[in-house]
This record gives sequence, C-alpha cells and structure tokens, in this order.
Amino acid sequence: MRGPPSVASTSRRHGRHRSHYGGSSYQPQNDFPVFTHTGDVEILVSAGGKEQKYLLHRLILAQCSGFFEAGTSEEWSRAQALSGPASGDEAQRPPAIMAKGEGRSRWRYELDWGDNSDGEVPMLVQKNPSSTIFGGDNIPRPPPARSSRPAAPQNGFFRSMANFSALHIPHTSNSPDDPANDILRDYDNLFRIFYNYTPALDALNIASAYVQCKSLLLLADMYDALEVVGPRVDHHLLQFQGRLWKQIAKYPPSYLKLGYMARSKVIFKEALVHVVGQWPRDFQHLRNQLPEQVLDVIEDKVEELEDMKAKIEGRLFRLTLTTPRGDRVTPTNNYLDWTAVSLFRQWLAENTTPSPSPPPPPSSTSNNNTTNNNSNLANASPRSAPLPAPPANTGRIYRLIGQGGPSYLGHDELKRFLKLRPEDYSRDNLRRFERRMEELKGLAREHVKPLMRNTLEMEMGGKEGGGIGYLTCTKVGERDFPWEE
Repeated sequence: MRGPPSVASTSRRHGRHRSHYGGSSYQPQNDFPVFTHTGDVEILVSAGGKEQKYLLHRLILAQCSGFFEAGTSEEWSRAQALSGPASGDEAQRPPAIMAKGEGRSRWRYELDWGDNSDGEVPMLVQKNPSSTIFGGDNIPRPPPARSSRPAAPQNGFFRSMANFSALHIPHTSNSPDDPANDILRDYDNLFRIFYNYTPALDALNIASAYVQCKSLLLLADMYDALEVVGPRVDHHLLQFQGRLWKQIAKYPPSYLKLGYMARSKVIFKEALVHVVGQWPRDFQHLRNQLPEQVLDVIEDKVEELEDMKAKIEGRLFRLTLTTPRGDRVTPTNNYLDWTAVSLFRQWLAENTTPSPSPPPPPSSTSNNNTTNNNSNLANASPRSAPLPAPPANTGRIYRLIGQGGPSYLGHDELKRFLKLRPEDYSRDNLRRFERRMEELKGLAREHVKPLMRNTLEMEMGGKEGGGIGYLTCTKVGERDFPWEE
C-alpha cells in the first residue's frame, strides 16, 4: 500500500542525495584554476619555494593575451621545431605536437627566473609537455569506480585521530611583504581576470590597492593583455571615489601613468589636470616614465592654459576706473583713484613676473685677483653656482584674484601705502581708497572666472579642495586620450 503523495515525493526527492559513506566520492576538478577535462595549457608559477598550478584553455588565453596567442599558434610551433636542437626525436618536434592525446594538443609554460643577476623580470617560457605538471601523462583519467560496500575502518584510525593534536605541522611563512607572494598574487589575478573572476585586490587601503594594481598592469603589459586587465583595474580603483581623488592630487605623475596603462579616462583626466596645473614641477620625473605621445598631450594642454592666462592677464592690466562723467581717471582729474589703479597694476606685475636672476660676480682687474678667482672657481662645488629662479606660481595669484575681498591688498596694506604721502592720508581718503580698490577687485574677479573653473572630480570647496594653489581649469576631451589615436 503506497503512502501519501507527499511522503512518496519526499522519498524520491531526497533519494538523489543519499550518503556514499565508505565509497569514493572523488570527482576530478573541472573549474578554475584546473580544468581537468577541457584544459589544454598547463602553467606552473613558482616563486620563493611556493608553486601555483593552472590547467587552462588555449582559446581563452589567446583571446586575452597576445603572448599566448602567438606562443600557441601553429606558426610559432613550426618556428620552434626548426630552431630547436638537432638531437633527439622529441626535441625536433613542436611543443604542441609532443603532447597530443585524445585528439587534443597540450602546451606547457613554466615561470623562468633566468640567472636573476641583473634583476631580470621572470617570465613564462614554453616547455616540453610530455609529462603534465599535475603528475603522470596528460590524458585525463576517468574517476575511480564507486564501491558498492563501505570499507571497514582501519584499527588504528581512532588512535591516530586521538593523537592528531600531538603532530608537529611545520609553519609556512605567508608574510604579505614577501616578494614571492606578490608574484603569485599577480599571476593569479591575471588569470582570474581572463576567466572573468574578480581579482584579489585590496578594497580598504587605497595605497596598497595602488601598488597591487600597478604591479598587475606591468605584468599584463608583459603579456600584451592591457586591454583586458585595464578595465578591471579601473573599476576597482574607482570604487574608492573621494579617497582616490585625494590620492591623485598627492601623486599626480604616478596616477597619470597608471591611468594611461589601464586606459582609464577618469583617472588619466584627473591626474592630467593636476600635472598641467603644476607644470613644469614634475617634468623630470614624467620625461623618464611616460611615452612621447603622453608628453605631447601634456605640452599641448600647458600651451592652451598659458594662452588663456596671457589673454586674461592683458585684460587685467587694462582695467581702470572712471570719473562720474565717464572719463578714465588720470593724475589730473582724480589723483587718488588713479593711485588705486596704479597700485593694483604694480601688485599684479610684481606677482606674475618671475624674479630677476642674480647679477654675475664682478670681474677682477689685476692678474693676482684673476689667478685667485680661477683657483676658487676650480675648487668651488656645484652647489655654489647660482640656480635659475623658479617659475612664478601664477595659479595662486589668480586664485587670490578670484576670491577678492581681503585676500590681497587688504586694509593694512592700503593704509601703509597712503601713509607714504602724509598729505594724502586721512580717514575719509582711506575709506574712499578702499572702496575704489574693491571696485577694481570686482572687475578683476569677473575677468578671471574662466580660470576659476574646476574640471576635477574632486570638490574644491571645504577640506577636499583646500591647499591647492594652482589652476584646475584644463579641459580634457575624447581626442586628448593617447590610446584613442
């Protein structure tokens, strides 16, 4: 007699998940990083006594990396066969042909450190795949047959488990500062990205995330895989948002290079605006780190910014005040207002013009003095030579003009100026002088508005934008990204 339908269906449903205690439940792995049934490219990465083994697919590796696309092609295999050693039957055959099994070819790569005498970067090299790195031959074996009866436990099993705590397990160093860990992590992240897995990158500390992303991008560049790895690095760093903008403001040259390698428009644009605003402060560092096409973009943007500053500077020097009748103030029709205009122009010229170079040392007239001077110059250190004057920080001056008010030419400074001529100083004249100077500052503030624009993702107001004394108005369009050419 059959039970209720619910009981019968429950029995049938749970029958598929019955226990196999005592039998073998071994199933060969066919998932990342070891695709036992379908993988055809064996990769062994060893560093610092540690190893990571992969069995991946040639199709995916070739799609993501130009290195693997060339290394597993038929043309490369023929070239290797022709250039290989003349002795030995296996050595004369292409690596991909030596490992044919079940109608499938196999490739094998191992991380080669070379002699490592001059700091050479290790790289994967193709090896003879006659024996797989996972032991035995490279033909996948079927899983062992399941036993119909559970095996009896051994006599010493429970005694062994009781004494398990007394075993001494050697400790393996997993220090995060170990360079071997960095290499293993980078290769693992590289292959994880190839298979659309999330890379293991620091999501809390942005400084650590930058180091890991930079190392990963350098590795991807070695294997011609920046187009695949770059977007994942970009996505990971953009999650930091405000913290990322602050880091870029601190280290714009480093993030400019990272943004270029990752093909990140947001990071590259943010860093480029900082670099152009501070130019040429980081020129020596950037010249040795970036390709010529990126330097060309920087120089073009610097030239555009200088042209804009020159036009606005000319307008500022032409600012003037007018009399009630609409005439320009002159020393004859309104001496006090003309003095205010003259003081503003003098302040502008003094702060936007580089400091003059120091005069050369006087030449000696006597032979004795000439001899002494020559000996002193020969013994002088390079530091004693006069250094060229640094470029004027005009960005800070234009920001002061954009703020207006007491940020420059304030009450005390105007008072001291009027007191230079005691006959012109009075409380009424001081109030009028301050009022007319405020009119000039208002006109100047309108002229510098194009320079006050902020094209950064970082907000300039409050603590986030505090301390930036250069211009951040550089516009970066789609045509300015070097990789779009």
